[in-house]
Amino acid sequence: MTKVLVATEKPFAAAAVEGIKETVENAGFEFALLEKYEGQEALIEAAKTADAMIIRSDKATKEVLDAAKNLKIIIRAGAGYDNIDLVAATANNIVAMNTPGQNSNAVAELALGMMVFQARNHFNGKAGTELKGKKLGIHAYGNVGRYVANIAKGFGMQVFAFDPFVKKEDIEKDGVIALNSVEDLYSNCQFISLHIPANDKTKKSINFELLNSMPKGGTLVNTARKEVIHEEDLLKLMEDRNDFTYLSDIAPDCRADFENKHEGRFFFTPKKMGAQTAEANINAGIAGANQIINFIKNGDITFKVN
Repeated sequence: MTKVLVATEKPFAAAAVEGIKETVENAGFEFALLEKYEGQEALIEAAKTADAMIIRSDKATKEVLDAAKNLKIIIRAGAGYDNIDLVAATANNIVAMNTPGQNSNAVAELALGMMVFQARNHFNGKAGTELKGKKLGIHAYGNVGRYVANIAKGFGMQVFAFDPFVKKEDIEKDGVIALNSVEDLYSNCQFISLHIPANDKTKKSINFELLNSMPKGGTLVNTARKEVIHEEDLLKLMEDRNDFTYLSDIAPDCRADFENKHEGRFFFTPKKMGAQTAEANINAGIAGANQIINFIKNGDITFKVN
């Protein structure tokens, strides 16, 4: 019997676990659960007998994948998959997938929520500003970017986007202005919502030159990955421009510098929270279970990333 392991140091919502279990067992597969484990050894041990595995932010390292001799497929419940060693997965004939789009609305709502929180001075009782009429630039117009655009238009923002992998007409049919370069995006928009993946081309690509080109009162909102930010450049910009703010769904390594020098000009969630809603948990978890079933039974590799 095919054994499906859900291995999550940071657990799914209870309703999501029940939904995954029901989906897996209805397909005739065995369900196994590893939650709140401590250390890689626990994950390695559990993975040894799994035929399929669903993880969240857990690290599927070479050691884990090498030990999982029966593993045929691993699912990252979410869009990003940099926590899976894709080289090791391929070497072990393991198909790696993500679940794109399942967390998109949750991440988009968080991005806009952080913008409101900052614009209203962290709700400290002092007068703030409104988002209506402000220019928002969306850097990478994928699933999350589209949701951000839709919500932002509801606020009355002017929405722009840059994504070299999406056709201009596909962006503009959503009522969004497509710009021709990343430089145009940053220099035109007071707010930037960042959604690029972390890879060899994008790491540290959000640098001083880009950020310094933003208009007065510039605000960068990062619900992507901290690795795409050039942190040394960001700190220099914070020193040079007291009008600039940085909002992030994951604290940078230089968090202490922000806390010591830039009070009121930043906000970091206590942990990565973009997908932390009951709805996103259920959507991503059950999508992962269905992708496993479709792969095992039908050979479907639609969301393969390696």
